[in-house]
Amino acid sequence: MENEDRVHLENLLLQNRVKALIATVALGMGFDKPDLGFVIHYQAPGSVVSYYQQVGRAGRDHNDAYGILLSGREETDILDYFIRSSFPTPTEAEKIIEALERSPDGLSTYELQNEVNVKPTRLTQATKILALESPAPLVQQGSKWQLTPTQLSASFWERIRRLTELRKEEQEQMQEYVSLQSGHMEFLIAALDGDPGDVGPSRLPRLPASTNPQLMQVAERFLRNSMGTISPRKKWPTAMGTPEYNGSIPQELQACPGKSLCDWNDEGWGLEVSRGKYTTGQFSDDLVQACADLVRKWAPHPYPQWVTCIPSRRSPNLVPDFARRLALALKLPFLSSLIKMGDHPPQKEMANSAHQCRNLIGAMQTDSQSVHRGPVLLVDDIVDSGWTFTMAASLLRKAGSGEVWPLALADAKG
Repeated sequence: MENEDRVHLENLLLQNRVKALIATVALGMGFDKPDLGFVIHYQAPGSVVSYYQQVGRAGRDHNDAYGILLSGREETDILDYFIRSSFPTPTEAEKIIEALERSPDGLSTYELQNEVNVKPTRLTQATKILALESPAPLVQQGSKWQLTPTQLSASFWERIRRLTELRKEEQEQMQEYVSLQSGHMEFLIAALDGDPGDVGPSRLPRLPASTNPQLMQVAERFLRNSMGTISPRKKWPTAMGTPEYNGSIPQELQACPGKSLCDWNDEGWGLEVSRGKYTTGQFSDDLVQACADLVRKWAPHPYPQWVTCIPSRRSPNLVPDFARRLALALKLPFLSSLIKMGDHPPQKEMANSAHQCRNLIGAMQTDSQSVHRGPVLLVDDIVDSGWTFTMAASLLRKAGSGEVWPLALADAKG
């Protein structure tokens, strides 16, 4: 948020004009409100030290206070991701160095993305960490990264190994805290080398750990009625190196703003999508009805006159079967207008826009006999980068279709 907004909201809390404030952990650093009566964490921090520092904002006036930790099954995966992505891997470092060896004049970050199949955030982080090594194997000169005569030493990778192991140990200690039935404060004090005997009895009643089934049903209904937005891509990736896919995408070839039914693996429809894709091999009638309801509620204008879908060689029937049943529910014709050409690597293996987009060049073509001129609903099971929808929409528009409205069962970004 803008700084003035943050200060305003913090002042509301300090003046007790709001009961609670939802914030990132940035609020905990230096925030002093002695009468704060509770701190609720959504997901566990990465270490006991971090948790103690943050939960310690409550009860500073020596009155008892609640520290509540909401811990879910997904947070181990999230923390594992942050541990894995904190440092470059040897393979990533090798790819970056090899790309720079091929380019004596250096490469910009965008040009590196074109050469190296690594996510932009990881690429930026990797180059910064490598440049901080002393002596550094690469340096930034203006906008370009260039190699130096220095090679990475074995000690660099040993330090990364030790730091990674330390973070895993901290995560395991935090999960041990989560699993406790009682003695939470004693555990924290002992973990920080204090005397657990100094912890006195709490005067506050214990809070229930169970959930209200009726509230759970309300939450699930809310999730199942929350559609996501798929923003259309308006420019091809920088430094693609192909004249046809360069610069801005002409407006008449762009996809329209689309919709997704849910987030991948969320507790609304996400688990149902995952089950259909990887367990049963068919998306359920409930998902068909949910998407039909979504399209009616969405009511894109001009309204689709026909339905088509993204093709796949690995699961040739999964999405077409769903799209046909969805078209039937919407009382629209279904046409297989897009044809998969050859075997290309899965899009999920492509880590940045340049590689995602280049991987799609020549991967699909249109069946000109099966393209209607009216607006079309373009269906796929999963949307991530959005480049598959972008490329397919461009092909359909070139073949004479009307506006292209993307619809995905689940959004898997992040």
